[in-house]
Amino acid sequence: MSAKKSVTKKKSDIGLELKKISLLTPSQCAAHDLYGQGRHLFMDGCAGTGKTYLGLYMAMRDYMDYKTSSIKIVRSTVPSRNMGFMPGTMEEKLSVYEPPYSYIVNKLLGRDDGWGICKNKGVIELVSTSYLRGMTFDNTTIVFDEIQNCTIDEIATVITRAGKGSRIILLGDYPQNDLKDNKQVSGFRDIVNIVDNMPSFGRVVFGVDDIVRDGVVAEFIRARHKLGI
Repeated sequence: MSAKKSVTKKKSDIGLELKKISLLTPSQCAAHDLYGQGRHLFMDGCAGTGKTYLGLYMAMRDYMDYKTSSIKIVRSTVPSRNMGFMPGTMEEKLSVYEPPYSYIVNKLLGRDDGWGICKNKGVIELVSTSYLRGMTFDNTTIVFDEIQNCTIDEIATVITRAGKGSRIILLGDYPQNDLKDNKQVSGFRDIVNIVDNMPSFGRVVFGVDDIVRDGVVAEFIRARHKLGI
C-alpha cells in the first residue's frame, strides 16, 4: 500500500472549509485508519512526524462532520505549573501556548483568521490540566498534547473528563520530557502500558523514518537519534 493517501474536504456550519491533506507516511495512514474505525488514538514518538498536525486535522474533521460539537486542546503548563500565581486571566496565561496550534488550524482552514474564528465561536478551546477537576466534556474531541510533560495523575484527570460522545487523541514524545527539571515523574510510560490494555484505543508509534519536516530540522533529528544523544 502506498503511504500517501488523500483525504477529502469537509465544510462546517460556521462557514469554514477544512482543506485537503495528504497522509505522507505509513504511520500517518495507520493512525488515520485507526481513528476512522471509531477508536480513541494515541500517537507517540519522534518529533517532526506530523502528530499534532494530524491530531488537529482529525479533531477538526470530527467537528465538520457533526460527530462532536467542540474541540478541547489540553496540555500541561510545564514549566509554569503554578499558573494561578501568574498575572492575568486564565485565557491570557494560556495564550503563550497558542501559537503552534493556531498556526496548524489556520493552515488546515487555509486562512489566517481560522483559529480566531473557531476560538471566538467556541469551537476550539485551549485548556490546562491544572483546571479540569469536576468538568465533563460531552460530544468533544479532546486533543491531549505533550503528555510526556504530565504525571500519571494529570493524565488520568484528563481522560476521565471524557463524557458521552467524546473522542480522545493523545500526543507525546518521551525524550522531550520537561518534568525531570521539576523533580516530578512523567506518566508517559504508565499511560503506554494502560493504553495497550484498552481495546477502545489504537496506538501508533512514529519513528525517525516518519519525519516529514524538510531540511536541517529533519537532518538534525535523524543525526541525534542515530547517535543516541
